[in-house]
Amino acid sequence: MSTCATSKREEIPSLYEELQEVPDSRDDQGKRHPLAAMLALACVALLCGYQNPHAISEWVDNYGKRYLKRFHFTRDDPPGQATWYRVLGSIDWSALEARVTRWARRVLEMLDTHSTLQGVAIDGKTLRGSKKQDADETHLLSAVAHQLGITLAQIAVADKTNEIGAMLDLLSELVVEGHVFTTDALLTQRDLAREILDREGDYVFIVKRNQPQLYEDIEFLFEPPLPLLRGESWPTAETVDIGHGRIERRRLQTSTMLNEYVNWPGVEQVFQLERRVVEKKTGEVTTQTIYGITSLSEDEADAEQLLAFVRHHWHIENKSHWVRDVIFDEDRSQVRQGRLPHVMATLRNVVISLLRAHGINRIAKARRRFAARPDEAIALVGIPA
Repeated sequence: MSTCATSKREEIPSLYEELQEVPDSRDDQGKRHPLAAMLALACVALLCGYQNPHAISEWVDNYGKRYLKRFHFTRDDPPGQATWYRVLGSIDWSALEARVTRWARRVLEMLDTHSTLQGVAIDGKTLRGSKKQDADETHLLSAVAHQLGITLAQIAVADKTNEIGAMLDLLSELVVEGHVFTTDALLTQRDLAREILDREGDYVFIVKRNQPQLYEDIEFLFEPPLPLLRGESWPTAETVDIGHGRIERRRLQTSTMLNEYVNWPGVEQVFQLERRVVEKKTGEVTTQTIYGITSLSEDEADAEQLLAFVRHHWHIENKSHWVRDVIFDEDRSQVRQGRLPHVMATLRNVVISLLRAHGINRIAKARRRFAARPDEAIALVGIPA
């Protein structure tokens, strides 16, 4: 890591200071423990490997009592288990999410060098364990920065089919200007494209049969032998990855020939991505062809850059969803009280973002370290010594 990058990471905005701005909806008589202190302590417990309010309460009882004054708790005894469930479940989740979004935006602005186009992936995720317990609105739509893997904003929707309507609400929480938004095919919608363009952003959308005419036009354009008959030589980029017992080849071709033909806001290029995977042990071959559309011109993004945008969008699964499900055990969490599923999802997101903001990408290893050295986790959250 360069000296410049290191110095920037040392100046990451304090998460604790942002948490102090989360409004507390409790009656004054019921405020035995400061909300910001509880939220910050919950983040530290999550960093140390404790996954849910029950475990957070145990961690505080076993290890955290000596830190209570440092977190500005006003009592010698920590919150009990029931208090953790009650307080976290009654938080104004939208207000908490707004403060976390503000913190993430400040982090991105600080770490963003603007040397390349900055991508933001939009994707949804269902809280499966909470859904089984009939909790409300267990599908979350998130925006994650491509390079840093930081969750910038998140909103709750009833289910995946409601993502389209919620997308414009999510955009209202984000800085759109100067960013490139990537989505899956469900969110490839004209209204969304117009909104991004109106706010001076760009898009790279995957096109499937939910946009039948657009899909057929792009498919026909790249369908052999048509390009050969026309004598066309498409701008092309290719990558080959070898690992995990397979060879994966991706080949992306772009064209501007449909710009004046398709009725789509701001189109500058369409593309075809061919993916071929060979299992080394069995020799089995699988292929997949994907089509897409973008508002980025050839001068702004060539085939290589478009291939990178598509690949980085898929990385949201590894950088966010997989980490939450496997390392933070989110899929098995069955909390359902009030807004507790959403609050815990937000705290997981912000803890992952905090780690990535400080250049920590081996998250499971980091949590084992923090479990043995909680003072380091406390410092990361921004609690003064």
